[in-house]
Amino acid sequence: MSIRTMQKLISGLSQFQNSDYRHKQSLFEELAHGQSPQTLFITCSDSRIDPNLITRSDPGDLFVLRNAGNLIPRHGQASGEAATIEYAIKALRVQDIVVCGHSQCGAMNAILQTGSCDQLPAVAAWLQNADGLAQRTLQRHGEQSPERMLELVIQENVRMQLENLQALRCVADALSNDQVQLHGWAYDIGSGKVEMLDCEKDAFVPLSDAAFSEINDSTSGFA
Repeated sequence: MSIRTMQKLISGLSQFQNSDYRHKQSLFEELAHGQSPQTLFITCSDSRIDPNLITRSDPGDLFVLRNAGNLIPRHGQASGEAATIEYAIKALRVQDIVVCGHSQCGAMNAILQTGSCDQLPAVAAWLQNADGLAQRTLQRHGEQSPERMLELVIQENVRMQLENLQALRCVADALSNDQVQLHGWAYDIGSGKVEMLDCEKDAFVPLSDAAFSEINDSTSGFA
C-alpha cells in the first residue's frame, strides 16, 4: 500500500472520529454492547459495492458476507460462508437474507472466459462453487451477445446461490418455520438501479418503492 493511500485512509479515519462518530455517538455506544441485525446481506467483494451505502442503512443493520462472486458453497462443504450463515440465522436470528449480484462482476466474467484463471488457481477452485452456471444460462436464454450474456450469468448466479442457500440445513429449517425470507437482487453499478428476482414471473424486475409492497408475495417461492 502506498504512503499516499495510507494517508488517505488515516485522514478518513480522523474525519470519521471527529464528525461521523459524533453525529451517531449514541448509536455506536449502543452497538458496543451487542448487535441485532435484521438482514444477512450476501454480496461480492468487489470494491465498488457498498451494502450500507446503497441501502442507506446504519452500522448494525446489516450482517454482511462478502466473497468473490457472492457464492455459497454447496451443502456439506465446511466453509466460512456456511459458518457465517449459520450464525446469522441461529444466533442473530435475522429475518431476511439478500443475495446481491452486481454488474461487470469479475468472477462471473471469469466463468464465461475459459482459461482466464489459469494463473489464479485459488480463484479457479473457488469458482467451482458455480459449476454449470454458464450452461444453465444458455439453457434459459440461448445464445446472446457477450455483454448480454454477462448480465444474464450474473442474474442466473443469484438464482443458483439462492438454491445453494436453501440446501443448507439451518436455512431450510428457518424457511420451513417462516423465520426467514430470501431475496435475490442484481445491482447495476453505473446507474445505481437494483432489480429483484420475482419468483412468480421467474424474472428480474426493477426494485423500487412501488414494488416494496409486492416483495412478500413475489419472494414467496423462497419463504
